[in-house]
Amino acid sequence: MDRIRINVFPGVQNLPNFAAEHKAFFERRGLSVETTFTKSSEEQRSALTTGACDIAHSAADNALALVDAGIDTAVVVGLDHGFNKIVVQPDIKSYDDLRGRIFGVDALDTAFALLTYEILRRNGLAKDKDYKVQTVGATRFRLDALKNGNIDFAVLNLPFNLLAQEAGLKILDDPIDVVGPYQSTAGFVRRDWAAAHREQLAAYIAAYIEGLRWATDPANRTEAIALLAERIQISSRVAESCYDRVTHPESGFARDAKVDSRGMDCVVKLRNEFSPKAGGAMRSTAHYVDETYYNTALATLTNATVG
Repeated sequence: MDRIRINVFPGVQNLPNFAAEHKAFFERRGLSVETTFTKSSEEQRSALTTGACDIAHSAADNALALVDAGIDTAVVVGLDHGFNKIVVQPDIKSYDDLRGRIFGVDALDTAFALLTYEILRRNGLAKDKDYKVQTVGATRFRLDALKNGNIDFAVLNLPFNLLAQEAGLKILDDPIDVVGPYQSTAGFVRRDWAAAHREQLAAYIAAYIEGLRWATDPANRTEAIALLAERIQISSRVAESCYDRVTHPESGFARDAKVDSRGMDCVVKLRNEFSPKAGGAMRSTAHYVDETYYNTALATLTNATVG
């Protein structure tokens, strides 16, 4: 067995991996996959940089941040536009109510922070002027900070935005309704590691796609919901609600986890605006994406996955 070490954030976006492990799709392709759950994007990027992990799955913007830091990294597989919501304290009724409030983020200059800066800008709120930004860490920590009243608003994905509503917090907006297509979850690797492990990476992506196909097949709905509830330790009711969202034909997981070029364009545009590269050089989407391994993986798959 070839060992593959992945680094992920907790959440429903890991369903393809859960399914690939559960149905032995990794094993059938000669892979032993070890999973580490990260506490923050900074911790995850460090793990990929130092070689403590081989593949990272999180917001695609983290791959851009690595490239800008001099780590030659590429997005190799996608998944979704995100199942995020802007979650606020119960007394907040509009964007104007966010003035002078504290925005809790994973990291100041990546991913959903940049996305929200743009949303707030479009609603008349200027970064570092109209609201404060505080680093909190991964989504589960931001939910805790909201519940404890340490921050006033944050972006939370599934299942955390559902758990937030159960705790009495409110949903202010859906980021995708404001900015349009956005490549949220993606898998990315160091290019040197990928070049040295071409067959293993293609096999991993193929098994990942098989896991996604199995999990989103209506015939496997009950088993997939139970798997999701078990793996992220949520109730069957919340797991079912999450499942319905990620399998929605229009807003759910992308077919075969393909990278969305329009979504990546949005990620790159936000990074160019809110975290400009030293020297002022503009970035292009093609600079950050390599679908060679994805295409190799897809060519090995049949149209249906047998579970």
